[in-house]
Amino acid sequence: MRQHKQLPTARPKILYLLCGAAFFSFLLFSIQSSLFTGSFYSDRNSESIRVLFQFQSNVQQCVANRGLGLTAEIIDHCTLVLKYPEGTNSTWYNQQFKKFEPLEYTYDVCEAILLWEQYRNMTTVLTREYLDVRPGGWLDYAPLRIAQLGAKNCYNKTLCEEQLNILLPAKPPFHPRQFHTCAVVGNSGDLLKTEFGKEIDSHDAVFRDNEAPVNAKYAKYVGLKRDFRLVVRGAARNMVPILNGSDTEVLIIKSLTHREINAVIKTIPNPVYLFQGIVLRRGAKGTGMKSIELALSMCDIVDIYGFTVDPGYTEWTRYFSDPRKGHNPLQGRAYYQLLECLGVIRIHSPMRSQRRQDWSDVPSREMISQAHAAAWRLRKSSAGKAGGLGQFGNCKVWGNVDPDKSGPISGSPDMSDVRKNSNYQKWEVMPLKSLRKEAQVHYKQMEGVSQYKMDGNKLDDLVCVRHSLKSDV
Repeated sequence: MRQHKQLPTARPKILYLLCGAAFFSFLLFSIQSSLFTGSFYSDRNSESIRVLFQFQSNVQQCVANRGLGLTAEIIDHCTLVLKYPEGTNSTWYNQQFKKFEPLEYTYDVCEAILLWEQYRNMTTVLTREYLDVRPGGWLDYAPLRIAQLGAKNCYNKTLCEEQLNILLPAKPPFHPRQFHTCAVVGNSGDLLKTEFGKEIDSHDAVFRDNEAPVNAKYAKYVGLKRDFRLVVRGAARNMVPILNGSDTEVLIIKSLTHREINAVIKTIPNPVYLFQGIVLRRGAKGTGMKSIELALSMCDIVDIYGFTVDPGYTEWTRYFSDPRKGHNPLQGRAYYQLLECLGVIRIHSPMRSQRRQDWSDVPSREMISQAHAAAWRLRKSSAGKAGGLGQFGNCKVWGNVDPDKSGPISGSPDMSDVRKNSNYQKWEVMPLKSLRKEAQVHYKQMEGVSQYKMDGNKLDDLVCVRHSLKSDV
């Protein structure tokens, strides 16, 4: 019987065709999705740039209205140049760069608004929880805050604890939105030109710098209210005469502590802490700028007095001492004006005291929030990161606090009776329910998370510590 050859089945070919069609469809879908996504992000970036250009226009108008001769030139959606009028006398000579101060300064407004708005959620006092959570906190960072320690590292944690316990709270003693209005009072001799005393004292909290005296002699110029004082290490050595007349003024040391300072702390009733903040590498520097950072981390509105921001300044003066060598801090004046037009501070000075204080030409909080969101989107987009507009987008290191452990209160066993029996621990044991409503709401919005700067002037290097919402602050 003749056999017929079996014809090859068509099924394998059909399967190959189906697989090919499926792959092609997937490839086409991927390309379309990529184009759609790219178009989506391109549209979002275009909208963000539009928002920032509009914000820049408002900042430009604010500088024109409030800058006392300063003008602003918009370069792009983030870059702004502040210029002084031609003929402005630059009398300060920079020995480092061998030149006089320039008459124009370029700023990245996007970075500035991201940086300063971040401070509204920050903790700027060094705490035990920060050292516990930060990588190498006790080993490498703690020794940097202690002068004359005799060791570069604390392999033995006790070595650093012995020096820091006296001024190291377990958790943040102060909180965002804790006060509505705050006055930061500098030391400029300009304060003697205007009687701001009563106005300064009307604020919920007052921040002062270094050795600035507070007494009846200067009361009508600088007020008498004293809540916080930021001091450099040299001034901290003289804290007893500085604090004379106040048992409650909080002293915050800007840089380092050491055995000599600690010995004094043990004898006084006042709370004393270490500042924990970034090092500004641009713009105005010094204790005054750090005081603004400190105030912004606790206050809704920050008014500054005694910062020399008026034209024609030729001497470095202090209201309580003789003038020093003359200079003209143009860079500082420009940067403070930028901060005012970013809604960070409100400037008060002799030349501004004669006009009605109208802040309508400063961008509104809504406008600032929109610009902040736009700058954040562009920054994440350029870094190749999607989304992440939440308040924890910059948290680099996370830690948790045991809700059943409140941690030790600052202090040491060998304190004097004066300190032991004083109310120095008031801020550290303050329950959440005793804070103003806005601070409580903010605490819950932040889900009980404290945010700290870790290094340098970076925006995305926060140390974030989560607390229980049920526990007391």
